[in-house]
Amino acid sequence: MVDSFCINQKVAYFRLDHETNSHSNKGMINYKKILLVIVICIISLGHIGNSYLYATDIEGGLSLKKMVVALKPDKNPAQMITEKRNLSDCLQGYLNRKIEVIIPLSSAVIIEGFANGTIDIGYLSATGASKAIEKGVADVLLVGEIDGKPYYMSYWVALKDSPYTCVEDLRGKPIAFSSRTSTSGFIIPTWDLYKKDLIGLTEHPEHFFGKGNIYYGVGYVSAVNRVIEGLAEAAAVSYYVLDKDKHLSLDARSRLKMISSQGPVPSHTIAIRKSIIFKDRSLIKTAFLALNKDHPDLRDRVFTSKLIEVDADAHLAPIREALNFVSHMYQ
Repeated sequence: MVDSFCINQKVAYFRLDHETNSHSNKGMINYKKILLVIVICIISLGHIGNSYLYATDIEGGLSLKKMVVALKPDKNPAQMITEKRNLSDCLQGYLNRKIEVIIPLSSAVIIEGFANGTIDIGYLSATGASKAIEKGVADVLLVGEIDGKPYYMSYWVALKDSPYTCVEDLRGKPIAFSSRTSTSGFIIPTWDLYKKDLIGLTEHPEHFFGKGNIYYGVGYVSAVNRVIEGLAEAAAVSYYVLDKDKHLSLDARSRLKMISSQGPVPSHTIAIRKSIIFKDRSLIKTAFLALNKDHPDLRDRVFTSKLIEVDADAHLAPIREALNFVSHMYQ
């Protein structure tokens, strides 16, 4: 009896212990399942949230930890400070990287920055882009599209009440070029003088305008101001200085007229440092193209117009021909 009771008791204890462990194991398994589901949900939500904030990170982020963007110093300095801050914030949102937007004194500084690796993206005229490519330090990433075309026109502008109606009327007159390197404010107008047989292949514009009659500004506004102040009869600038509400006040524009147009002038470019890898180029291009849809007002304030992809060699062909002519003046 005793032996039978002990055996039965042991069996009872075994059953109880087994059942208890069984329930415990099932509880543990269910707990682990619930915990696993929670962890998966948290990871999924985090990934979705990150993908929403930084769409380019879905395929991997930039290898660059910081991107430096250089703009052309061709507008009101106070206005450009606001623009560079807005552009920096926008690109940082797209690329999830620190973005520094700078405004160098000249395109030469941007080209040098490409060469020494301190500048990654530069907003350059076709002239600046051609020189950067020639030096082997940059490539064209995107260009501006103006009224459906990747080019625009250069203007000679004069006071509205002046007697001038064409560039030929300016022979022997004091004029202003926007700068010594400006595409629409010097290179193309000078090339146009040659094409109109107003100067020879190796002749300087002084041959037409007269010795001491040429002023070189530091941008469009400085050249136009010479005309408004009566120090020059005409100034060579981009079409949008007169036609768009971008560089001059409405009062200043109302006092001016276009007396001659010349071109085409290849539109400005967004150039990228030559040594930047393909994956980064693709992400950066996507970010800048996104401005067309997401931030067209900011795009126009900074880059003037819609950004598009083009064949770089075809785009820069006219300015390369003009630069080749201008180089003869100094031989």
